[in-house]
Amino acid sequence: MSAKLSSTQIAWRAAQDIADGAYVNLGIGFPEMVAKFQPPGREAIFHTENGILGFGEAPKAGEEDWDLINAGKKAVTLKPGTAFFHHADSFAMVRGGHLDVAILGAYEVAETGDLANWSTGPKGVPAVGGAMDLVHGAKRVAVITEHVTKDGKPKLVKRCSLPLTGVACVTRVYTSLAVIDIEGGRFILREKLPSLSVDELQAITGADLVLPGAVADLSVPEL
Repeated sequence: MSAKLSSTQIAWRAAQDIADGAYVNLGIGFPEMVAKFQPPGREAIFHTENGILGFGEAPKAGEEDWDLINAGKKAVTLKPGTAFFHHADSFAMVRGGHLDVAILGAYEVAETGDLANWSTGPKGVPAVGGAMDLVHGAKRVAVITEHVTKDGKPKLVKRCSLPLTGVACVTRVYTSLAVIDIEGGRFILREKLPSLSVDELQAITGADLVLPGAVADLSVPEL
């Protein structure tokens, strides 16, 4: 397989599509990196399920305040105007449709927009957290992920084989190789690494890729 984007580069690419003033929930782990890469002139308001609205990127090592953490128990910084509130109020925001975007990781994404990201099956340790609420409460759900698993199996598939987090909820996937929209139950290829042919990408994708015409180059800075 050709060179691929790093996790940092995937997070950077996803950040470029967040509108100015959007209310955004970042999933635990990998998606938290998106907070580092807000484009100049734009500001997102980041939300975490444990009751913070308006936090910033992670603090530098040694500067953490462990009273200020996100839902994944990672230290965060605060921006002017940050608000704190009860966990139940936080989920009222989610369930009430007040979040513009949720960005999550994934084990599998189906061409129908189904998402599996909380359990790897009987041998795994399930950890759904607030994901089931987020994927149906946010106005838009995006996924950031490697294109394939560690053993080379597709993570973008026709139908998920793992327990579902949500049905028909994902609208865009940012992978280490491509940017793909989900429309009408199909994977629509929008961008790909220029070093990778469409045929090569299709060979490691578990469902058909639909080409809307010209496919843009997936271009990100060195980070």
